[in-house]
Amino acid sequence: MLSYPFMQNALMAGTLVAILSPVIGMFLVLKRYSMMGDALAHSSLAGVAIGIAIGISPTISSVIFTTLAAFLIEYLRLHLKRYAEILMVVVMTLSVGIAIILVSSGIANTNINQYLFGSILTVTKADLLMILFVTLITLFIIYYIYEELIYITFDEDGANITNIKVNLLNYIFALLMGLSIAVSIRITGVLVISSMIVLPVASAMQYKKGFTKTLMISIIIALIDIIFGLILSFYLDSAPGGTIALISVFTMLISLGINRNKI
Repeated sequence: MLSYPFMQNALMAGTLVAILSPVIGMFLVLKRYSMMGDALAHSSLAGVAIGIAIGISPTISSVIFTTLAAFLIEYLRLHLKRYAEILMVVVMTLSVGIAIILVSSGIANTNINQYLFGSILTVTKADLLMILFVTLITLFIIYYIYEELIYITFDEDGANITNIKVNLLNYIFALLMGLSIAVSIRITGVLVISSMIVLPVASAMQYKKGFTKTLMISIIIALIDIIFGLILSFYLDSAPGGTIALISVFTMLISLGINRNKI
């Protein structure tokens, strides 16, 4: 298996995604914005379709469109807090509509399934380098704003009072979230990336450890989900996204079973 270059690329990219997804997902889950991950995942599909339609790299167009969608959601969320979840649905519906029109009309005529379900065959060296770059940038920035981000996550109003630049940090986090989702879809697929952001974190939270320990546990769980999912998808000749999704649900059930007496 490891003798194939595409599988080497997929496993390396999968490892990076397994680190990246819980780092973003930890803050999203605790903010109760899991829906935002789903909205941006669908935005990334529109970005892919636009890239195919205008003849540029789908990965680059996905990064641009998803980042813009993240900024839009954050802007609307800050100014229309009462309607935050509805606005996410609006952005998601807009993105899906764009993607469906471009694909169904034949303008984006490349096989879109590899982006919907993930494909280990399509992960190139360029994709790997982009995922590595985004992972390093994300980890560096999260490390730099870690304490403030935790404060904002648990008490945004209190953070405002203490002169933390809440809006700026929210926009920075939205940027990182958009980048992370856009570069991850080659491995997990659009339909699964949101679950990879949420489920490893939800599984780790069952162990009831502190914030940092829970984050570390969620990364370990994500590594198990994605690495085993990629290996199984290779031998079963199945879509990586679906295989990873099933394993992530399985590990979630194991976490619930192990910690059933703590609930």
